[in-house]
Amino acid sequence: MHILVAGAGIVGVSTAIWLQRAGHSVTLVDRTGPASGTSHGNAGVLAAGAVVPVTTPSLFKAAPGMLMRRDSPLFLRWSYLPKLLPFLAKYMRHANDAHVDVYTNAMSALLHDTYDQHMALAKGTSAEQFIGAEDYCFGYQTHADYLADSYGWGKRDAAGVTYEVVSGKDYAKEDPTFGEAFETVVRCKNHGRISDPGAYVTALADHFVTEGGTLQIATINDLEMAGDTIAALHSSDGRLTADRIVFALGPWSKEIAHKLGVKVPFESERGYHIELINPSQMPKNPMMVASGKFVLTPMEGRLRAAGVIEFGGLEAGPSKGPLNLLKRQIDMLLPDVTYDSIVEWMGHRPAPADSLPLIGANDRHGKSYSAFGHQHVGLTGGAKTGRIIADLIDGKKPNIDLAPFDPRKYAKI
Repeated sequence: MHILVAGAGIVGVSTAIWLQRAGHSVTLVDRTGPASGTSHGNAGVLAAGAVVPVTTPSLFKAAPGMLMRRDSPLFLRWSYLPKLLPFLAKYMRHANDAHVDVYTNAMSALLHDTYDQHMALAKGTSAEQFIGAEDYCFGYQTHADYLADSYGWGKRDAAGVTYEVVSGKDYAKEDPTFGEAFETVVRCKNHGRISDPGAYVTALADHFVTEGGTLQIATINDLEMAGDTIAALHSSDGRLTADRIVFALGPWSKEIAHKLGVKVPFESERGYHIELINPSQMPKNPMMVASGKFVLTPMEGRLRAAGVIEFGGLEAGPSKGPLNLLKRQIDMLLPDVTYDSIVEWMGHRPAPADSLPLIGANDRHGKSYSAFGHQHVGLTGGAKTGRIIADLIDGKKPNIDLAPFDPRKYAKI
């Protein structure tokens, strides 16, 4: 079959490679090229234990105060609030314990073997060099702060996430970078790190092309439907057709999904990072700084601080507040660090109201497929998502319950 994959982030590139390995002719279409969005700017962590959503029961109480505090990791462009309110109402409905359990069970199945999935995807390619098996650590300023986070760790316990709780002093014996900043450190096992997410996805895309795949730089403008199934894509390169079409457009998926009848409540989460180029201090492991809800990740020649959530839509440019917060946090955490320069970045995470990605067929005929909406774990879940989509197209039944991710659950909304 000839298959068209729309979107060249980690999910789209993974899908294209697994379909290619299954013997299909594949065209990968993207408006700017591989890894030009969130797949470049993420924290670089293969976070197998990221099985607790933002929408925990405590969010109702915490969110208003967070929006008002200068040093909170949650931001809102107030001019966007009228457009955001319908989504926000649906989003907050999921801030309950029952939905947390639904999310935890579903995402555990998707993410638990992320390191192995990325190794399988990158095996024999130049992308393999970017994958490391480091622990993913959480640093708490006080042990009381760790205990206050017990709800999330309890959910991870139930999901079988393996971790070790150590004192900050013991952790500093291995990695003195943070000194006495943390009283308690949690080391999550069976995780991993991508040392350069943009280079990693680009290397995978280069491998896809080398193996005979087609990379087409074009903007998808519209869909052409035949009844309840898709007939073609209209793009800046003209009309595009294929036997099967996969949509992996990340935060730009909403309009197309709705035209396909997948009425997913959906928003863009604006994420930020700053990078210190050639820093004088480099941590050994990725570190989630619990107080600021951002991740410090050692990368190739640079230290990336990534995180922060802002609701503000796809159109507006970066805000200064989130970037300034990240800079202040680094200044407090690493007061003696020096570096050659600093780089700022803002990108978009695809956020469904229930925080669950859409993975599966959009119609009963299996003509088109969705593979988007991974929110904070696109890199983590991208390799496996691509493999699942390839299996579905080949008529194979993946060894995972896909009901929580089924795009057709939105068909009647």
